[in-house]
Amino acid sequence: MGLLHDIGKMSESYQNYIRSAPKAGGPKGPDHSSAGAKEAARLYQPYLGRIMAFGLAGHHAGLMDGGGHEGGNLSMRLTKSVEDYTGWEDHVLGLPGAEVLTTGLPRFDRNRIDATFSPSFFVRMLFSCLVDADFLATEAFLTQASGEPLPARGGVITADHLAKVRTYMAGHRRCDTPLNRLRSQILDHANGKAGLPTGLFTMTVPTGGGKTLTSLSFAMEHAAAHDLRRIIYVIPFTSIIEQTAEIFRKILGDEDVLEHHSSFDWDRREPARENDEDDEGPAGLAKLRRDAQNWDAPLIVTTAVQFFESLFAARTSKARKLHNLAKSVIILDEAQSIPIHLLRPCMAAIDELARNYGATVILCTATQPALRVQDGALPRKTRDGHAEGLEIGDDRELAPDPQGLYKQLRRVRVEWRHDPVSDAEIAARFAAQPQMLCIVNSRAHARDLFEAIEKQDGAAHLTTLMCARHRRAVLADLRQRLAARLPVRLVATSLIEAGVDVDFPEVWRAVAGLSNIAQAAGRCNREGRIEGLGRTVVFEPAEVEGRKPVPRAMIPFYQAAKNAERKIMRDPDADILGLEAVREYYRWLYWEQGYAALDKARLPDGSPIEIIAAIRDSCRRLEFPFARIAQAFRMIDDVMDPVIVPWGATTEEKASIDALIAEMKDESRPFLPSGAQRRLQQYIVPVPSGARQTLLASGAAQAIRAKDYGDSFVLLENPSLYDERFGLRLDDPTWRTSESNIM
Repeated sequence: MGLLHDIGKMSESYQNYIRSAPKAGGPKGPDHSSAGAKEAARLYQPYLGRIMAFGLAGHHAGLMDGGGHEGGNLSMRLTKSVEDYTGWEDHVLGLPGAEVLTTGLPRFDRNRIDATFSPSFFVRMLFSCLVDADFLATEAFLTQASGEPLPARGGVITADHLAKVRTYMAGHRRCDTPLNRLRSQILDHANGKAGLPTGLFTMTVPTGGGKTLTSLSFAMEHAAAHDLRRIIYVIPFTSIIEQTAEIFRKILGDEDVLEHHSSFDWDRREPARENDEDDEGPAGLAKLRRDAQNWDAPLIVTTAVQFFESLFAARTSKARKLHNLAKSVIILDEAQSIPIHLLRPCMAAIDELARNYGATVILCTATQPALRVQDGALPRKTRDGHAEGLEIGDDRELAPDPQGLYKQLRRVRVEWRHDPVSDAEIAARFAAQPQMLCIVNSRAHARDLFEAIEKQDGAAHLTTLMCARHRRAVLADLRQRLAARLPVRLVATSLIEAGVDVDFPEVWRAVAGLSNIAQAAGRCNREGRIEGLGRTVVFEPAEVEGRKPVPRAMIPFYQAAKNAERKIMRDPDADILGLEAVREYYRWLYWEQGYAALDKARLPDGSPIEIIAAIRDSCRRLEFPFARIAQAFRMIDDVMDPVIVPWGATTEEKASIDALIAEMKDESRPFLPSGAQRRLQQYIVPVPSGARQTLLASGAAQAIRAKDYGDSFVLLENPSLYDERFGLRLDDPTWRTSESNIM
């Protein structure tokens, strides 16, 4: 594929294009991608040639549909007339014959979710190899031509990394309390299983059991035992990724930990077009993607959105990392957070990586989502005796006696308030309890509740409308106050639940899915500092005119989750956080939703698409609908776009971010400053697309170097819109403080 991908550049028209002076907004070059696809189909017919043609035809525009839909599909590209590229054979040496490639084809183990998933995933992996090599070669050429140093890339796990983890864990180990002794037992048990074959594992460790460090230690030991190349730690929320990445940097150092969010998405600027191929002139945007990541690093910390959407992506910058998942350890932290409407496609991808690409995948959580065959929780479409689920034997559980662990680590009792609870009642409880956390389902509710308690001592507020650096500063202050037993009255949305290390004696949680309740309970009496059990109260918020109890996209799941919880709570003695109750909850939840609900993506026009069925129906003809699947596969329904907020806790920090932005604005620089996207992630506020457009239209925000980067980097220009209490204001983009009007 590498030898064939650019043979279309032999055409005279393309040679004229590549030698012409760059023109901003000028025409793209002639089609050069179709030539390689056509030759692959001719030379390697029928099966292998078409598999290769997908990647060759899409190595700029992205994977396209195989056929059947209007415009731009592979079948049309293979019959398309293109510029004459005669003579390409003289420039392609060592092209293997069909018999060589055929004998080298892998034999796939049967995917547990659907057997036809494997060929489609193989196409994705080949595409990833091709486009990543193309990116890296072009990056090397252009940086050398501009006289800049090549950005550092690469790295796999070495004996040095293993030694650092072992040294840290040895120094971190404590046996001074029953809890610390138990954490050591969990660690030793997990490490003892590092020699087991690669594949699927579960790690069911309750909050407080040291899950993060234990999973890292096992992953490193397991990688060393099986010569695996990297560890990918997948976290459900961007809002808490920094905390985990910071822990890992302390162990391994800054250079070996890659923190990759999904804040800046080059390829989402505009939809792919058939001729969106050859923007490869000297000023082409495609070759300015300096920080696009290929995950060639020893340890990657990323989000579930970035991870799973990349597995089903069609565009090049997202898909280029996929081949680096082979022979890796993938830790899915809080595995129960996989959205139900994409559960079956996600399970198929997990199974494929473990079965056919030498990866190990660990489902790591305190509330296992009952995805194993033996759990019997997933509804079946047929009655052929094929149980739905992943094959993970009980011997592949990394925690010793999960049921016993839960009893030993239980720190909380959960109370249910079935009558609606008003904000006034919660505010009154805040007044009576100096250290308390309340988690609600929407930012509007959090803001209303914070305004009700704002004058109480220690009142605080956390929201995704704050940039990550601001949230970290707020959390650091809260932790100090909690440790000093000073008043802390915190209102937050679900961003605080997954992995944020805070410890309150009492937590209130607006009713949501059981995993949210369990996570909220994990912020209560986390370290066992109070006698007996901490108090977690689950409540139904009272209705308020003009305020929705949950975001619109959550409503179907919200109702199904409440129904499942009510069925469990029929038993007055039920411990809703116990392992049996959790398993029963997921059984109710999945069956209540039904088989079809577990694979229910939607295209941009709102029409449904069943991803697994779409792959199955197109497999025989090799007409996989890659572009349509990529459009439909969205972990989060509401598209959020980044706004850069140059916030600083200190004068020095503010000066640092201002200096970076000044470098980015410098039009004499051909590339972004090295590491710019990674550094900017600390200063990003994700907002709905419409809200960002309003900020741009009003002049409250401006795109940095729009002619080069489009609207990829939007900077807040009106500092009055950023509130220290509530973060970015979206209600009135023209509002300014009176102080900001004084010159």
